[in-house]
Amino acid sequence: MTPPSMPVTTKCALLALVCPLFSFAASNVLENQQFSPPNFDLHHHYHAEIRRTSLGVPHIKADNWRNLGYGYGYAQAEDNLCTMADAFITYRGERSLYLGAEAGPLNGSTLEAAANLDSDFYHKHIISASVIATAKAAQNTDLRELIAGFAAGYNRYLQHLKNSSNTAHRTCRYAAWLRPIETEDIYRRMVAANLAGGYSNWLNSIASAQPPTNSPVMQKQSLPQKLLPEHIKLPAMQVGGKHGVGSNMIAYGSAASDTASPLLFGNPHWYWRGPDRFYQTQLSIPGKINVSGASFLGVPVILIGYNDNVAWSHTVSTARRFGFFELSLASDDTSAYLRDGKKVKMKAVKLSVDVLQADGRVGQVKRTLYRSEFGPMVNLGLLNPALAWNTNTAFAIRDINADNFRSFRNWLRWNQASSLDEFIRIQKQELAIPWVNTAAIGRGSSKVWYADIGAVPNVSAAQSADCTTPIGQMLGAIPQLARIPFFDGARSSCDWKTDPDSAQAGALGAARMPSLQRSDYVANMNDSYWSTNPKQLMSGYPDIMGDTGNFSLSMRTRLGHLMAQGRLDGQDGYPGNKASIETLKLMVLNSRALTAELFKSQAIALVCAAPQINLYSDPETGQSFPGSAIDVRAACAALRAWDNTGNPGARAAHVWDEFWRRASLLPEAQLYQVQFNASDAIHTPRDLKPAASGYLQQAFAAAVVRVQASGFGMLATRAETLFLTRNQRRIGLYGGCEYSGYFTVSCSENQLDQGGYSMDLNPNGNTYMQVVRFQPHGVEAYSMLSHSLSDDPASRRYSNFSEYYANKHWLKVPFSEHEIRNDAGYQSLVISQH
Repeated sequence: MTPPSMPVTTKCALLALVCPLFSFAASNVLENQQFSPPNFDLHHHYHAEIRRTSLGVPHIKADNWRNLGYGYGYAQAEDNLCTMADAFITYRGERSLYLGAEAGPLNGSTLEAAANLDSDFYHKHIISASVIATAKAAQNTDLRELIAGFAAGYNRYLQHLKNSSNTAHRTCRYAAWLRPIETEDIYRRMVAANLAGGYSNWLNSIASAQPPTNSPVMQKQSLPQKLLPEHIKLPAMQVGGKHGVGSNMIAYGSAASDTASPLLFGNPHWYWRGPDRFYQTQLSIPGKINVSGASFLGVPVILIGYNDNVAWSHTVSTARRFGFFELSLASDDTSAYLRDGKKVKMKAVKLSVDVLQADGRVGQVKRTLYRSEFGPMVNLGLLNPALAWNTNTAFAIRDINADNFRSFRNWLRWNQASSLDEFIRIQKQELAIPWVNTAAIGRGSSKVWYADIGAVPNVSAAQSADCTTPIGQMLGAIPQLARIPFFDGARSSCDWKTDPDSAQAGALGAARMPSLQRSDYVANMNDSYWSTNPKQLMSGYPDIMGDTGNFSLSMRTRLGHLMAQGRLDGQDGYPGNKASIETLKLMVLNSRALTAELFKSQAIALVCAAPQINLYSDPETGQSFPGSAIDVRAACAALRAWDNTGNPGARAAHVWDEFWRRASLLPEAQLYQVQFNASDAIHTPRDLKPAASGYLQQAFAAAVVRVQASGFGMLATRAETLFLTRNQRRIGLYGGCEYSGYFTVSCSENQLDQGGYSMDLNPNGNTYMQVVRFQPHGVEAYSMLSHSLSDDPASRRYSNFSEYYANKHWLKVPFSEHEIRNDAGYQSLVISQH
């Protein structure tokens, strides 16, 4: 992040901090130094040990919760200071103060992209002081201590950096926004993470929701008789959107494993940059906790990982976590609405945001936002102008996780769970997991666990039929908005219900959410709970939880199940018919492209019959070509020779990517001969329609033009076209995007003719990967962290894990004290403060 253009002295004046270069004595023990930032915790003695092993993975050891957080906050800051500092000003609503109103974040995250000013108003409105106070009060003592220590550890690293003469964190070490944090900053970060499946997707709509100002009467615009996707400008909906981020997970029971132990593979497809990237660590207090895995930056508990008795992973769920309420406004007041015939005044929230101006001075922008009893008002006029707040109608949004302060307490309890039964019991008690599915295994448990049990709105089929407004019906027909409750807010009968076993008002109880235990396997690749195991399809749960066989599965889901079943059928080319840890490590990185396996030979027959294709338009971009004759012979020859994978040395994978991305835009009914069949979901739809040949030929010719424009040859390797750059050096990768049916996901937002499929901006794909089983002597785990531990180019941890990942090398993670201390890369750093 580039600091604002202003003198260093001005930046320091804003913060009242000293800005000279820091110096650091190269010692294995850091003693207390003179550094007292505002509100820094001076009332506790801190002491923690950070042991780093191969590739720099930190293993934090302490004697109490506050010290454990202290070590973890220090380690995360040491590796990712600039990203974390940038995120903290986001959650505080201070981006405009330091970076100006119009700019936006450089890195993608679960937050909808927005200008700094709207981001600031959103965060001040949604993560208010009262929300933080409620969140803090809801935590147990251990978690509160852990959070307080984490903030102190982050600040302790600032103390270290202040006295260091190295080149670490150049992009922010003189920035005005690099400042000590308070405990409240960690709570803000945790609340923000909770809202990723709801409010975060509607940041701009929440920040801009204002009553009409036109006088004397603002006329309501008319909607089209039928709302189509082209009528709606949807937010990206990173979490919960059809093409948002996702994950893979497979858990094999002991009956399917080559040992007596169950086996877990977990692989979130997540952010490689920004505040939501995963950070790998181990946290240990002897006798209290010993857990290894990964968490988001700024989060002090393990979110995906394992201890000596349980292991778990997550994928983004299809359950909807939020809904809209259509409010009928009072005739004399556009900031009041009717409830069962009675007038209810909205709560006006007056907010101000400090803004850095072009001349270096700080100004202030004021805005009044509004809340209803359901939640904040939302400006759906950003979807379509006819949905704007007018004199008759306005809309509110409710996020079930806005009142869910149990989630990180749940994760901390999981971190300490002693069995799979306890793990399951915790999940059902807390009902707190905010927007993900869970798969888990346990030592000594023959069966594996899948559940989408967490915080979900409690809406019934009868309510949906009775309460969905006409606007809600039209919006609900758009696939990205399907199953989101859009209810009449004028009737209390349309409020979300509460079950006897609900953990909070308006939420489903555990008994009505899906779960499954099996001795062979469970898996999820971001489709609905329905297809957790094709041999036991689940249904009968509330519609808000997900689809039950009405739509085809993603190609990635289909391939995941084909791989999982193929292992047990002995039909996948690997030895035997059991899941072993070594086979699983190979299988999940094999970079198969299912669409090529299913359709390449058929497509070649349809598009390569003639040496040239007359191209008229690109089905993807709409770019017009006046019947240009495109020679496709080289592309056809390359695809015939391609091995149908995205492995590093595979040639022509990019040609298929460019073709299939366009081909898949054709509706399934027009593209496939055999349509989706819920009773054979893993194998349908299939077979290309000969009648689609005209469209496919245009798609193929346009793909050839794109490849030619890119400068890459038709026979370029995957590692040449798909890569990550670290310190001006390209690291060739493998895999591909979900639309091509890759299970091994590395998906760039960069176009091929923009320099290749670069993973340097805001891609998503394999991030923290783990394969775990339990041995009599302890837990056995292997991991990868594709983006590496550090975001700092000056750090050796900026690229080392990425290089490991690129070479498909799994890291055997030290877990026991003996393994940690005897690791070849072992180093110890003791940090303390009096």
